[in-house]
Amino acid sequence: MSFPIIPHETNLVSINVGGRIFQTTKQTLTLAGTDSLFSRLATDSTSTRFLDRDPDLFSVLLYILRTGNLPARSSSFHVRDLIEESRYYGIESFLIDSLSNSSQFEAFDLRKSRILTLNGRDSPSTISPTVNGGGGLHVAHGSKITSFDWSLRRKSTVLTNFSAVDSLLEISPGVLAAGATDFPGLQIIDLENGGFVRTTLNWENPTRSSSTVQAIGSSSHFLFTSFESSRRNSNSIMVYDLSSLMPVSEIDHCGIYGSDIDSAIPSTKLRWIQSCNLLMVSGSHSSPSGVNGHIRFWDVRSRTMVWEIKETQDCFSDVTVSDNLSAVFKVGVTSGEVFYTDLRRLGSEDPWICLGEEKKRSLKDRREGVGCKIESYGNHVFCSKGNGIELWSEVITGLIGNASRDVSEERVFRKNSFGKSADSGEIKITGLAFGGNRMFVTRKDQQSIEVWQSPSRGVSI
Repeated sequence: MSFPIIPHETNLVSINVGGRIFQTTKQTLTLAGTDSLFSRLATDSTSTRFLDRDPDLFSVLLYILRTGNLPARSSSFHVRDLIEESRYYGIESFLIDSLSNSSQFEAFDLRKSRILTLNGRDSPSTISPTVNGGGGLHVAHGSKITSFDWSLRRKSTVLTNFSAVDSLLEISPGVLAAGATDFPGLQIIDLENGGFVRTTLNWENPTRSSSTVQAIGSSSHFLFTSFESSRRNSNSIMVYDLSSLMPVSEIDHCGIYGSDIDSAIPSTKLRWIQSCNLLMVSGSHSSPSGVNGHIRFWDVRSRTMVWEIKETQDCFSDVTVSDNLSAVFKVGVTSGEVFYTDLRRLGSEDPWICLGEEKKRSLKDRREGVGCKIESYGNHVFCSKGNGIELWSEVITGLIGNASRDVSEERVFRKNSFGKSADSGEIKITGLAFGGNRMFVTRKDQQSIEVWQSPSRGVSI
C-alpha cells in the first residue's frame, strides 16, 4: 500500500491570538489582499505566529474571511469594536460587505435600531443611500448635505448653493448629483473636496430661460435628469453619459399648448427598469377638478416612448417599479390603496389591480393617499400610511415563476403593518429609502433619520 507524501512545507498556518491557537490555510489568509495583516501572516515562516489581540474578535473576522458572512455569535459584539479590529487587520471592506449585504435584509423582522441626528433646524428634504450598497447615507436638509459612512458613526456636512435641495443621488462613491425646484441647474458635487462643484448641467429649453431640476435617476450607463423651464411652460428629460457627464439625448420633451396645462406636467420620479432596459417616468398635477398625471416608459437608446398610462381616476400619490416582482406599484391619491400592474400587462385598457380590501367603496371626496410614499426593495414593496408603513409581499404559489402563467391572472400579495412607535407619536412619514440591509425613514419636521434593521442580523450599532 502506498501513502501520500506529505510535503515539508505545510499549507496550514497556526496563529496564537491572545493565548488561543487558531489554525487556517494560507489560501484563506491571502483572500484578505496583499496589504492586509492576514496576508502577511500567510508568508511568515514562524511556526506559530503570535498576536496580542482579542481572540473572540479575531474569531469573528476569520469567519467573515472564510465565508463572507457574519457568524451568529457576532450579535454579542459592538460594531465599534469590530470596526477597530477590522482596520487593524486591514479587512474593513470585508466587514462592510458582511454587515450591509442586501441579501441579509429581512423585511418581516425590521426594528428601529438607531436615530441619526442632524445639525441645524432643517428637517430632511430628500435622502440618498450610497451607491456601493454599504449601508451609508446622504441627507439633504436645508442648504446642507450630511453624509454618514457605512457604520453610521462618522458623518460630514457640506454647504451647497441651494436654499433647499430637492433631488439628491450619489452617482459614484463620494460624488453627488443635486438639484432644486427653485434654483437652476443640476450640480455635480465632490464630497472628497469639501463639496466642490465639479460642473453644472443645464437644459437649453426653447424659451432660453433657466431650468430647474424636478427629479434625478440613473442606470449603469446613464444619468437621467428631469428639467422644467423657469417659466414652467415646458419640461424635458436629459440623458447623460454617467462616466463623462456629456449629454447623450433628450426625451419626453413637453410644452403647454393653449390652455391645456396638463400637456406639460413635469416628471418628478425617474426609475430605471433593468430587466426591460426601460426608463419609467411619472408626474402628476393637482387642480380644483382633481389630480391627473402620467406614467411613461421610455426606450432611452431609441428615444421612443413604448407605453403610457394616463392617470385620471384615483391618480397616484406616488409610484414605484420592482424588477424582482416585474410590476409597477402605485398608491392612489384618492383611495390611499396600493395597486399594481404586471409589466407584461402594459397596454391593457385598465392595467391596475387593487391590493387593498376596499375595492368597491366610493372615491368621492376622498384624499386618503395624499403624501403617501411607496418604494420597492428586494422582493417587497413598502408604502407609508400616515405614521406607519404597509409591507406588501407576494404569496408564492405553484404558479409563481411559471413562464406559461396567464398574465391576466391576479397575483396574491400579503400585507403586514409596522413602523408606528411610541416615540414617533402621530408624526407623518415623509420619506423611505433603502441601502444594504437597512431601511431609512424620515418624518415631518424631525431633524433626524430613523434606521431600521433586523435584530437577528449583525451586531449592535
